[in-house]
Amino acid sequence: MKASELKTKTPDELSDELARLKKEQLNLRFQQATGQLEKTARIREVRRTIARIKTIAAQHKSAASAKA
Repeated sequence: MKASELKTKTPDELSDELARLKKEQLNLRFQQATGQLEKTARIREVRRTIARIKTIAAQHKSAASAKA
């Protein structure tokens, strides 16, 4: 998911997406440990998307506190 798509989401939507990706990341790690993982690049994509979400959430939070 691109950063531009994430910037349009609300904080609640971002937290939901973050929870979903964390679950997927856990499942991918289990698949890798058992040798069932076929698309190894997906681990990297998920990890980077999680980082994007956390960054954008922090930006939203700092922008909200700057307005107050």
